Amino acid sequence: MHRDNESLSELTSSVRACRLCEPHLPEGPNPVFQISASARILIAGQAPGRRVHESGIPFDDPSGDRLRDWLGVTREVFYDPTQIALLPMGFCYPGTGKSGDLPPRRECEPAWRPALLQHLKGLTLTLAIGQYAIKSHMPEVRGTLTDTVRRWRDFGDRLMPLPHPSPRNNIWLKKNPWFEEELLPELRQAVSRALAD
Repeated sequence: MHRDNESLSELTSSVRACRLCEPHLPEGPNPVFQISASARILIAGQAPGRRVHESGIPFDDPSGDRLRDWLGVTREVFYDPTQIALLPMGFCYPGTGKSGDLPPRRECEPAWRPALLQHLKGLTLTLAIGQYAIKSHMPEVRGTLTDTVRRWRDFGDRLMPLPHPSPRNNIWLKKNPWFEEELLPELRQAVSRALAD
């Protein structure tokens, strides 16, 4: 896999060459992520969808359009790895199940994320998107995704749980108007502060 003293460049090359989950990936491996040691914000998502698998660009889909709107950033800022790192729980498209994309493959996170995260020493804000990222970045938190996101103020100003921005969550957004009314303005301020640091 990787060595403890591996540079970020070497590590990135190793991740891009990863074939760990190949037998389980219906479209084959294509690790999709974005990282630079100088990133100020970490966006921890779930796993690439089919469109992202095909383009090789993280959040290059309607979910990404909504996420950039939530954050109040342009595509140029979002895709600048020196400002924003995009590290999902699983780097490859896991395939589709009965009710949407399958969960991220379990092998990916322990194989690569701890080593990659060690290179992100300048982070001032982490956004944990969806239940898998919340569980990884906030392991002590119990309760539903809705309960956790509703308590965003409890987690300080360096870590914020978010629902997935997928169009599949339109019903959730309608049921939880506080998200757009209360959380989003604070999220945009937090992102703006992090990028200005």
